[in-house]
Amino acid sequence: MRLGIVDLDTSHPAAWLPVERELGAEIVGLWDGGAVHPRGYAENFAREHRIGRVFSSLEEMVPAVDAVVIHGCDWDTHLAKAKPFIEAGKSVLIDKPVAGNLADLRQIGQWAKAGARIFGGSSLRYAPELTKWMALPESERGTPHTALSGCAVDEFNYGIHAYTFACAVMGPGLSKVRWLGGSVQERVQLSWKDGRLAWVVVGEQAGGWMPFYGTIVTDRSFVQMQPKTDDLYRAYLERVWPWLAGDAQQPPCAFEEMIEPELAAIAALQSRQAEGAEVAIGEIAEAVCYDGAGFARRYREQRYS
Repeated sequence: MRLGIVDLDTSHPAAWLPVERELGAEIVGLWDGGAVHPRGYAENFAREHRIGRVFSSLEEMVPAVDAVVIHGCDWDTHLAKAKPFIEAGKSVLIDKPVAGNLADLRQIGQWAKAGARIFGGSSLRYAPELTKWMALPESERGTPHTALSGCAVDEFNYGIHAYTFACAVMGPGLSKVRWLGGSVQERVQLSWKDGRLAWVVVGEQAGGWMPFYGTIVTDRSFVQMQPKTDDLYRAYLERVWPWLAGDAQQPPCAFEEMIEPELAAIAALQSRQAEGAEVAIGEIAEAVCYDGAGFARRYREQRYS
């Protein structure tokens, strides 16, 4: 598969490249929008990682690739960058978070419904520890009825990992979200249509980073997990690769399930703006959004300050 890399904002492009090559990708080139890194960074990156071409535009990249991975940390630009590839029938993988507003998520859904090979989101969905546990017979592990997940750094770009863990554990059917407040970190309650509950703890804390963690309670068992980060990307890419390459007839999970973490996070923001009022997933306001450009600007300042 001829693969193109779109944007180099985070540590992910360099970390994913060895796995992508092992999975059979020919990295034909890259393009960087400059949201984080200065002029010349893309050329240096290409030389360091043995990538032969730096494209001058996305349109120039389109005919040269079979698929692209979009790594931009300004999630508000993900759709515009994906569009030329979707229209040309190419596969697209969008790094987390997929999008920060309802309209963008809806557009991705329309592409998926029309047959586009598009996927994205947090790698925590396929963390080996969680995948191994979920693969156990339900008669042994039981049906999850309560979950707690959390991480630190920020409430959306990094917090989406915690939302993803909770949604992956509980399965589809997220119904309502309520922001519960927070002095050190934000606490959010997620409710499923059948009454099951999960709690997510996200946002900044003293010290910045903390491990991913999750607690799952079922009708038969109780388990605590601390997903390791050293094999997260491999587990994620191995799971989504057959879909991107055209070898699988179905995506790793349904589109509606894929975007539930982003919907949960956006609903939590709306609930916080409404001082903790419960927000139904079907009642998320179009105007509620996480600011991708603002995040990218802060990310650049932290990187180069």
